[in-house]
Amino acid sequence: MTTLIPHKSPADTKVVVAMSGGVDSSAVAALLKEQGYEVIGITLQLYDHGAMVNKKGACCAGADIHDARRVAETLGIPHYVLNYESKFKEAVMDDFVETYLAGETPIPCVKCNQSVKFKDLLQTARDLGADCMATGHYVQRVEENGQAKMIRAADNSRDQSYFLFATTQEQLNFLRFPLGHLQSKDETRALASRFGLTVADKPDSQDICFVPTGGYAKVIEKLRPGALEAGEIVHIDGTLMGAHEGIINYTVGQRRGLGIGGVADPLYVVKLDAAKKQVIVGPKEALLKQSFVIRECNWLAQKTEAVVKLRSTQPGFAATIEPLENNRARVTLAEPQEAVSPGQACVAYDGDRVLGGGWITNE
Repeated sequence: MTTLIPHKSPADTKVVVAMSGGVDSSAVAALLKEQGYEVIGITLQLYDHGAMVNKKGACCAGADIHDARRVAETLGIPHYVLNYESKFKEAVMDDFVETYLAGETPIPCVKCNQSVKFKDLLQTARDLGADCMATGHYVQRVEENGQAKMIRAADNSRDQSYFLFATTQEQLNFLRFPLGHLQSKDETRALASRFGLTVADKPDSQDICFVPTGGYAKVIEKLRPGALEAGEIVHIDGTLMGAHEGIINYTVGQRRGLGIGGVADPLYVVKLDAAKKQVIVGPKEALLKQSFVIRECNWLAQKTEAVVKLRSTQPGFAATIEPLENNRARVTLAEPQEAVSPGQACVAYDGDRVLGGGWITNE
Protein backbone atom coordinates (compact mmCIF):
# COMPACT_ATOMS: atom_id res chain seq x y z
CA MET A 1 0.00 0.00 0.00
CA THR A 2 1.30 3.45 -0.96
CA THR A 3 0.44 6.14 1.58
CA LEU A 4 -1.71 8.97 0.24
CA ILE A 5 0.53 11.59 1.82
CA PRO A 6 4.27 10.83 1.77
CA HIS A 7 5.90 10.67 5.21
CA LYS A 8 2.49 10.80 6.95
CA SER A 9 0.76 7.79 8.49
CA PRO A 10 -2.81 6.93 7.53
CA ALA A 11 -4.00 7.50 11.09
CA ASP A 12 -2.78 11.10 10.89
CA THR A 13 -4.24 11.70 7.41
CA LYS A 14 -7.71 13.17 6.88
CA VAL A 15 -9.28 12.30 3.51
CA VAL A 16 -12.50 13.65 2.02
CA VAL A 17 -14.07 11.14 -0.36
CA ALA A 18 -16.46 12.49 -3.00
CA MET A 19 -19.26 9.91 -2.71
CA SER A 20 -21.74 9.77 -5.59
CA GLY A 21 -23.61 6.77 -4.28
CA GLY A 22 -22.10 4.52 -6.95
CA VAL A 23 -19.90 1.49 -6.49
CA ASP A 24 -16.63 3.25 -7.43
CA SER A 25 -16.59 6.04 -4.84
CA SER A 26 -18.15 3.72 -2.24
CA ALA A 27 -15.30 1.23 -2.74
CA VAL A 28 -12.79 4.08 -2.38
CA ALA A 29 -14.29 5.14 0.97
CA ALA A 30 -14.28 1.55 2.23
CA LEU A 31 -10.73 0.87 1.08
CA LEU A 32 -9.32 4.01 2.71
CA LYS A 33 -11.22 3.37 5.95
CA GLU A 34 -9.79 -0.16 6.07
CA GLN A 35 -6.29 1.22 5.52
CA GLY A 36 -6.67 3.37 8.63
CA TYR A 37 -7.33 6.82 7.17
CA GLU A 38 -9.68 9.34 8.78
CA VAL A 39 -12.38 9.34 6.09
CA ILE A 40 -15.15 11.91 5.60
CA GLY A 41 -17.75 11.28 2.91
CA ILE A 42 -19.35 14.16 1.02
CA THR A 43 -22.19 13.82 -1.47
CA LEU A 44 -23.34 16.68 -3.66
CA GLN A 45 -26.96 17.42 -4.41
CA LEU A 46 -26.59 18.96 -7.83
CA TYR A 47 -30.06 18.89 -9.24
CA ASP A 48 -33.65 18.86 -7.95
CA HIS A 49 -33.96 15.12 -7.63
CA GLY A 50 -37.62 14.94 -6.63
CA ALA A 51 -38.70 13.52 -9.98
CA MET A 52 -35.74 11.15 -10.12
CA VAL A 53 -35.82 9.48 -6.72
CA ASN A 54 -36.54 6.14 -8.36
CA LYS A 55 -34.57 6.86 -11.53
CA LYS A 56 -31.66 4.52 -12.10
CA GLY A 57 -28.63 5.65 -14.06
CA ALA A 58 -28.54 9.33 -13.03
CA CYS A 59 -25.53 9.98 -10.85
CA CYS A 60 -26.94 12.68 -8.62
CA ALA A 61 -30.51 11.48 -8.19
CA GLY A 62 -32.08 11.21 -4.75
CA ALA A 63 -31.68 7.44 -4.65
CA ASP A 64 -27.93 7.90 -5.06
CA ILE A 65 -27.74 10.30 -2.11
CA HIS A 66 -29.57 7.67 -0.07
CA ASP A 67 -27.14 4.98 -1.25
CA ALA A 68 -24.13 7.11 -0.30
CA ARG A 69 -25.60 7.69 3.15
CA ARG A 70 -26.17 3.96 3.66
CA VAL A 71 -22.59 3.17 2.63
CA ALA A 72 -21.26 5.78 5.09
CA GLU A 73 -23.37 4.26 7.86
CA THR A 74 -22.06 0.78 7.02
CA LEU A 75 -18.47 2.05 7.18
CA GLY A 76 -19.06 4.18 10.26
CA ILE A 77 -17.73 7.38 8.71
CA PRO A 78 -19.11 10.94 8.86
CA HIS A 79 -21.20 11.83 5.82
CA TYR A 80 -22.43 15.21 4.62
CA VAL A 81 -24.78 16.16 1.79
CA LEU A 82 -24.04 19.59 0.34
CA ASN A 83 -26.59 21.45 -1.74
CA TYR A 84 -24.68 22.74 -4.76
CA GLU A 85 -27.73 23.18 -6.98
CA SER A 86 -27.17 26.88 -7.69
CA LYS A 87 -23.45 26.38 -8.40
CA PHE A 88 -24.26 23.42 -10.65
CA LYS A 89 -26.95 25.28 -12.59
CA GLU A 90 -24.66 28.22 -13.25
CA ALA A 91 -21.46 26.31 -14.06
CA VAL A 92 -22.85 23.23 -15.80
CA MET A 93 -26.51 23.45 -16.85
CA ASP A 94 -26.42 27.02 -18.15
CA ASP A 95 -23.16 26.28 -19.97
CA PHE A 96 -24.76 23.14 -21.46
CA VAL A 97 -27.60 25.23 -22.89
CA GLU A 98 -25.39 28.04 -24.18
CA THR A 99 -22.99 25.61 -25.83
CA TYR A 100 -25.78 23.87 -27.74
CA LEU A 101 -27.33 27.18 -28.78
CA ALA A 102 -23.92 28.28 -30.09
CA GLY A 103 -23.91 25.29 -32.46
CA GLU A 104 -21.50 23.21 -30.39
CA THR A 105 -21.80 19.85 -28.63
CA PRO A 106 -21.05 20.12 -24.89
CA ILE A 107 -19.58 17.62 -22.44
CA PRO A 108 -21.24 18.60 -19.13
CA CYS A 109 -19.40 15.92 -17.13
CA VAL A 110 -16.08 17.67 -17.86
CA LYS A 111 -17.54 21.03 -16.84
CA CYS A 112 -18.82 19.46 -13.62
CA ASN A 113 -15.38 18.05 -12.78
CA GLN A 114 -13.74 21.33 -13.79
CA SER A 115 -15.96 23.57 -11.70
CA VAL A 116 -18.23 22.06 -9.07
CA LYS A 117 -16.26 18.97 -8.05
CA PHE A 118 -12.61 19.95 -8.40
CA LYS A 119 -13.10 23.60 -7.53
CA ASP A 120 -15.99 24.10 -5.07
CA LEU A 121 -15.94 20.66 -3.44
CA LEU A 122 -12.16 20.60 -3.32
CA GLN A 123 -12.19 23.94 -1.51
CA THR A 124 -14.70 22.53 0.97
CA ALA A 125 -12.33 19.62 1.59
CA ARG A 126 -9.54 22.08 2.32
CA ASP A 127 -11.83 24.04 4.64
CA LEU A 128 -12.49 20.82 6.57
CA GLY A 129 -8.75 20.45 7.10
CA ALA A 130 -8.38 17.47 4.78
CA ASP A 131 -4.93 16.46 3.60
CA CYS A 132 -6.33 15.34 0.25
CA MET A 133 -9.53 14.47 -1.60
CA ALA A 134 -10.15 11.05 -3.14
CA THR A 135 -12.57 10.16 -5.94
CA GLY A 136 -13.64 7.00 -7.76
CA HIS A 137 -12.35 8.14 -11.14
CA TYR A 138 -10.36 5.66 -13.19
CA VAL A 139 -7.12 7.52 -13.72
CA GLN A 140 -3.68 7.22 -12.13
CA ARG A 141 -1.63 9.80 -10.32
CA VAL A 142 2.15 9.57 -10.03
CA GLU A 143 4.16 11.94 -7.90
CA GLU A 144 7.70 13.06 -8.66
CA ASN A 145 9.52 15.64 -6.55
CA GLY A 146 6.28 16.76 -4.95
CA GLN A 147 4.63 17.37 -8.34
CA ALA A 148 1.80 15.13 -9.51
CA LYS A 149 1.38 13.69 -13.00
CA MET A 150 -1.87 12.33 -14.42
CA ILE A 151 -1.59 8.93 -16.08
CA ARG A 152 -4.19 6.86 -17.91
CA ALA A 153 -5.95 4.15 -15.91
CA ALA A 154 -4.48 0.65 -16.02
CA ASP A 155 -7.79 -0.59 -17.48
CA ASN A 156 -7.97 1.25 -20.79
CA SER A 157 -11.67 0.45 -21.19
CA ARG A 158 -12.44 2.33 -17.96
CA ASP A 159 -9.95 5.18 -18.39
CA GLN A 160 -11.54 8.57 -17.57
CA SER A 161 -8.54 10.81 -18.21
CA TYR A 162 -10.27 12.43 -21.23
CA PHE A 163 -12.93 13.82 -18.87
CA LEU A 164 -10.33 15.13 -16.41
CA PHE A 165 -8.13 17.10 -18.81
CA ALA A 166 -9.17 20.42 -17.23
CA THR A 167 -7.77 19.41 -13.82
CA THR A 168 -5.17 22.01 -12.85
CA GLN A 169 -1.79 21.20 -11.37
CA GLU A 170 -2.83 22.62 -7.99
CA GLN A 171 -5.95 20.45 -7.98
CA LEU A 172 -4.05 17.35 -9.07
CA ASN A 173 -1.56 17.83 -6.25
CA PHE A 174 -4.47 17.60 -3.77
CA LEU A 175 -6.43 14.79 -5.48
CA ARG A 176 -6.06 11.02 -5.15
CA PHE A 177 -7.50 8.26 -7.37
CA PRO A 178 -7.25 4.94 -5.50
CA LEU A 179 -8.90 2.82 -8.23
CA GLY A 180 -6.74 3.87 -11.17
CA HIS A 181 -4.38 0.91 -10.89
CA LEU A 182 -7.11 -1.76 -10.96
CA GLN A 183 -7.23 -4.01 -14.01
CA SER A 184 -11.03 -4.22 -14.31
CA LYS A 185 -14.35 -2.98 -12.93
CA ASP A 186 -14.90 -6.51 -11.59
CA GLU A 187 -12.10 -5.85 -9.09
CA THR A 188 -13.96 -2.77 -7.84
CA ARG A 189 -17.20 -4.71 -7.43
CA ALA A 190 -15.32 -7.49 -5.63
CA LEU A 191 -13.94 -4.90 -3.21
CA ALA A 192 -17.42 -3.53 -2.56
CA SER A 193 -18.73 -7.05 -1.97
CA ARG A 194 -15.93 -7.82 0.48
CA PHE A 195 -16.87 -4.73 2.48
CA GLY A 196 -20.54 -5.74 2.45
CA LEU A 197 -21.70 -2.65 0.57
CA THR A 198 -25.24 -2.73 -0.83
CA VAL A 199 -24.07 -0.93 -4.00
CA ALA A 200 -21.67 -3.71 -5.04
CA ASP A 201 -23.89 -4.73 -7.97
CA LYS A 202 -25.36 -1.29 -8.67
CA PRO A 203 -25.37 -0.50 -12.44
CA ASP A 204 -23.10 2.25 -13.72
CA SER A 205 -24.74 5.61 -14.39
CA GLN A 206 -25.20 6.22 -18.10
CA ASP A 207 -27.19 9.43 -18.33
CA ILE A 208 -26.28 13.05 -17.86
CA CYS A 209 -27.73 13.57 -14.39
CA PHE A 210 -30.02 16.46 -15.35
CA VAL A 211 -31.08 14.81 -18.63
CA PRO A 212 -32.17 11.40 -17.29
CA THR A 213 -34.10 10.34 -20.39
CA GLY A 214 -31.64 11.65 -22.97
CA GLY A 215 -34.15 14.33 -24.03
CA TYR A 216 -31.80 17.28 -23.85
CA ALA A 217 -33.92 19.41 -26.21
CA LYS A 218 -36.69 19.46 -23.62
CA VAL A 219 -34.22 20.54 -20.94
CA ILE A 220 -32.99 23.39 -23.14
CA GLU A 221 -36.54 24.49 -23.91
CA LYS A 222 -37.32 24.47 -20.18
CA LEU A 223 -34.23 26.49 -19.25
CA ARG A 224 -34.42 28.83 -22.27
CA PRO A 225 -38.07 29.05 -23.40
CA GLY A 226 -38.31 30.01 -27.07
CA ALA A 227 -34.63 29.33 -27.71
CA LEU A 228 -35.26 26.57 -30.24
CA GLU A 229 -35.41 28.61 -33.44
CA ALA A 230 -36.19 27.10 -36.81
CA GLY A 231 -33.85 27.60 -39.76
CA GLU A 232 -32.54 26.23 -43.01
CA ILE A 233 -30.64 23.10 -43.96
CA VAL A 234 -28.13 24.19 -46.60
CA HIS A 235 -25.67 22.24 -48.74
CA ILE A 236 -22.05 23.43 -48.66
CA ASP A 237 -22.54 24.49 -52.30
CA GLY A 238 -25.29 26.89 -51.19
CA THR A 239 -28.29 24.81 -52.27
CA LEU A 240 -31.28 25.00 -49.92
CA MET A 241 -32.05 21.41 -48.87
CA GLY A 242 -34.80 21.80 -46.30
CA ALA A 243 -35.74 23.22 -42.91
CA HIS A 244 -35.06 22.36 -39.28
CA GLU A 245 -36.66 23.18 -35.92
CA GLY A 246 -33.48 24.02 -34.04
CA ILE A 247 -29.76 23.45 -34.58
CA ILE A 248 -29.50 21.77 -31.18
CA ASN A 249 -31.08 18.71 -32.77
CA TYR A 250 -28.00 18.17 -34.94
CA THR A 251 -24.36 17.31 -34.38
CA VAL A 252 -21.35 17.43 -36.67
CA GLY A 253 -20.95 14.06 -38.37
CA GLN A 254 -24.64 13.17 -38.15
CA ARG A 255 -26.07 11.30 -41.13
CA ARG A 256 -29.43 9.92 -40.07
CA GLY A 257 -32.54 11.91 -39.25
CA LEU A 258 -31.64 14.97 -41.31
CA GLY A 259 -35.11 15.22 -42.82
CA ILE A 260 -33.76 15.46 -46.37
CA GLY A 261 -35.34 13.27 -49.03
CA GLY A 262 -34.59 12.51 -52.64
CA VAL A 263 -30.80 12.73 -52.34
CA ALA A 264 -28.72 10.23 -54.32
CA ASP A 265 -25.57 10.30 -52.16
CA PRO A 266 -25.48 10.32 -48.35
CA LEU A 267 -25.18 13.74 -46.72
CA TYR A 268 -23.68 14.55 -43.34
CA VAL A 269 -23.82 17.53 -41.01
CA VAL A 270 -20.49 19.29 -41.56
CA LYS A 271 -21.12 22.53 -39.64
CA LEU A 272 -23.69 24.31 -37.48
CA ASP A 273 -23.94 28.07 -38.05
CA ALA A 274 -25.70 29.47 -34.97
CA ALA A 275 -25.63 33.07 -36.21
CA LYS A 276 -27.48 32.17 -39.41
CA LYS A 277 -29.48 29.35 -37.75
CA GLN A 278 -28.23 27.04 -40.49
CA VAL A 279 -27.38 23.35 -40.56
CA ILE A 280 -24.69 22.92 -43.22
CA VAL A 281 -24.56 19.50 -44.90
CA GLY A 282 -22.25 17.90 -47.43
CA PRO A 283 -20.59 14.66 -48.59
CA LYS A 284 -18.53 12.56 -46.19
CA GLU A 285 -15.22 13.98 -47.42
CA ALA A 286 -16.37 17.44 -46.30
CA LEU A 287 -16.12 16.20 -42.71
CA LEU A 288 -12.35 15.85 -42.96
CA LYS A 289 -10.38 18.42 -41.01
CA GLN A 290 -6.68 18.64 -40.31
CA SER A 291 -6.20 21.87 -38.36
CA PHE A 292 -8.34 23.54 -35.72
CA VAL A 293 -8.13 25.84 -32.70
CA ILE A 294 -8.82 24.93 -29.07
CA ARG A 295 -9.72 27.44 -26.34
CA GLU A 296 -9.58 27.59 -22.52
CA CYS A 297 -6.49 25.39 -22.56
CA ASN A 298 -5.27 23.69 -19.42
CA TRP A 299 -1.76 22.26 -19.51
CA LEU A 300 -0.19 19.97 -16.92
CA ALA A 301 2.82 19.73 -19.22
CA GLN A 302 3.38 21.13 -22.70
CA LYS A 303 4.87 19.43 -25.74
CA THR A 304 4.82 20.42 -29.40
CA GLU A 305 4.37 16.82 -30.56
CA ALA A 306 1.64 14.74 -28.94
CA VAL A 307 -1.15 12.25 -29.47
CA VAL A 308 -4.60 13.81 -29.17
CA LYS A 309 -8.04 12.33 -28.54
CA LEU A 310 -11.02 14.18 -30.02
CA ARG A 311 -13.66 11.93 -28.43
CA SER A 312 -13.41 9.80 -25.32
CA THR A 313 -14.04 6.58 -27.25
CA GLN A 314 -11.79 7.34 -30.23
CA PRO A 315 -8.16 6.26 -30.61
CA GLY A 316 -5.48 8.91 -30.42
CA PHE A 317 -4.11 10.78 -33.43
CA ALA A 318 -0.60 12.16 -33.91
CA ALA A 319 -0.59 15.96 -33.89
CA THR A 320 1.47 19.09 -33.39
CA ILE A 321 0.31 21.75 -30.92
CA GLU A 322 1.13 25.43 -31.37
CA PRO A 323 0.34 27.78 -28.45
CA LEU A 324 -1.67 30.90 -29.36
CA GLU A 325 -2.62 34.02 -27.43
CA ASN A 326 -5.59 34.18 -25.04
CA ASN A 327 -5.04 30.65 -23.72
CA ARG A 328 -5.68 29.04 -27.11
CA ALA A 329 -3.70 26.65 -29.27
CA ARG A 330 -3.71 25.39 -32.84
CA VAL A 331 -3.77 21.63 -33.26
CA THR A 332 -2.62 20.20 -36.59
CA LEU A 333 -3.28 16.51 -37.13
CA ALA A 334 -0.78 14.36 -39.02
CA GLU A 335 -3.73 12.99 -41.02
CA PRO A 336 -7.13 14.67 -41.54
CA GLN A 337 -9.94 13.22 -39.41
CA GLU A 338 -13.72 13.20 -39.65
CA ALA A 339 -16.16 15.02 -37.40
CA VAL A 340 -13.89 17.34 -35.43
CA SER A 341 -16.78 18.70 -33.38
CA PRO A 342 -16.78 22.17 -31.80
CA GLY A 343 -17.64 21.96 -28.11
CA GLN A 344 -15.90 18.62 -27.64
CA ALA A 345 -12.56 18.32 -25.87
CA CYS A 346 -9.18 17.81 -27.51
CA VAL A 347 -6.98 16.05 -24.97
CA ALA A 348 -3.23 15.61 -25.50
CA TYR A 349 -1.11 12.68 -24.31
CA ASP A 350 2.56 11.81 -24.17
CA GLY A 351 2.36 8.03 -23.99
CA ASP A 352 0.05 7.40 -21.04
CA ARG A 353 0.67 10.80 -19.46
CA VAL A 354 -2.06 13.42 -19.77
CA LEU A 355 -0.60 16.71 -20.96
CA GLY A 356 -3.89 18.65 -20.88
CA GLY A 357 -6.03 20.08 -23.63
CA GLY A 358 -8.81 22.48 -24.53
CA TRP A 359 -12.22 22.88 -26.14
CA ILE A 360 -12.54 22.57 -29.92
CA THR A 361 -13.80 25.83 -31.48
CA ASN A 362 -15.48 26.86 -34.71
CA GLU A 363 -12.48 29.02 -35.66
